Amino acid sequence: MTPLDPHPGAAFNPAPDPAELAHLATRWVRWVARHRQPANPIADRSGRHAGHHQPADVWFLAGTFGGSAQRRCVVPAGRPLFFPAFNWWQVGRTAEPAEPMDGATGHAQLDGVAVALSEAGSATSFPVRGFFNNVVTVWPWPMQVSCWGLWGLVPPPAPGQHELTFGGTDGGRFWVEAQYQIDVR
Repeated sequence: MTPLDPHPGAAFNPAPDPAELAHLATRWVRWVARHRQPANPIADRSGRHAGHHQPADVWFLAGTFGGSAQRRCVVPAGRPLFFPAFNWWQVGRTAEPAEPMDGATGHAQLDGVAVALSEAGSATSFPVRGFFNNVVTVWPWPMQVSCWGLWGLVPPPAPGQHELTFGGTDGGRFWVEAQYQIDVR
């Protein structure tokens, strides 16, 4: 990953490796499946569940199931941020990847500076074991899942207050938007 560009108005463009993005997308779906209702980070309106089940090497952020959400969270210093501006997953496929969604678009900004988004998805389906009533598989036993999305990967932000906004649309009526007030410590 490259460091944050200090020039105002310049786009963050870490140019991540496509295989790394696909791996992070897989990990993100598994992260979401680790949450039981109502502590689901996608349904979370305030950000109070943002820190649950976070891995040690990256900080995952969630979009919404449609519409907008404003959230606050504390992120440990030194962690890159990974999030879907727009994504979807399918449960029960045995090998095929989730198809890209034609017409889908997304956007992201950190502190008013554009964040580059990259298209990525799982090359094949992967096993996800969640809790009963999780939003990915619903069931507690392993199920095959594939995913696709427009993802943002931001190098670790400097300590202090930041605003991250991201969202997207399917090209039709469905849209998502999340605004995070992030305190990096």
